[in-house]
Amino acid sequence: MIAGAVSLVCFVILAVLLPFDSTEILGINRWIKPMKFFISITIFLWTVAIHLSFLNGYKKSARVISWGMILIFFIEMVVIVTQAARGTTSHFNHATPLDEMLFSIMGISIVFNTFLAGYLLYLFFKTEIDLPKAIVWGMRLGLILFLASSFEGGYMSAQIGHAVGVKDGGAGLPVVNWSTKGGDLRVAHFFGMHAFQAVPFFAYTLEKYKVKAATAGTFVFAAVYFTIFTAFFIQALLGKPLLAF
Repeated sequence: MIAGAVSLVCFVILAVLLPFDSTEILGINRWIKPMKFFISITIFLWTVAIHLSFLNGYKKSARVISWGMILIFFIEMVVIVTQAARGTTSHFNHATPLDEMLFSIMGISIVFNTFLAGYLLYLFFKTEIDLPKAIVWGMRLGLILFLASSFEGGYMSAQIGHAVGVKDGGAGLPVVNWSTKGGDLRVAHFFGMHAFQAVPFFAYTLEKYKVKAATAGTFVFAAVYFTIFTAFFIQALLGKPLLAF
């Protein structure tokens, strides 16, 4: 929770500095990407913290996951901020040996994060969680979809880019900069990652309002969410933007 708060403070600092720097990378202000990652990491770490709080009897495992993820995202953001300060891209950058090394460090770090998320999922199946059944399944299914989006992120790395049919950068939606001219693999990646929050929250809402068959409803929601996530992925592979204009 503290690490997430620190990440949020970093987001605010960059938001304050943003208007005073007009340098662009791939058509957008160079600090937009670090800001997006800082706020995403805040949400992710807070979500993980909530999950870990219910792992009764696994304090050591919880510490390994917690500190492991904190270290991973510290490394990730050092690279992203450093590359932004240098005026170049952090992801898919093989322009120089230094750029390639930094991108490789990020890639290795995220692979470890995926393993830790998988270990968290394993513990959620192994442990008796003191929560309603629908919420427990919401947390499990959210993690499963998150891991699916992680593999989709790996596909992006293998393609050395996120755009399909066009070059990375160029015309895109405000803030997120998803391409409006070609396919963009980041759309599916974004929706898949945030299943980690969306599915458990949906399950919590069903339980809060005492909806009958809340567990079944959670499974249906997760299935629909996965279908939409997959549709976005296929759309990007076909070279079609989420919104074209």
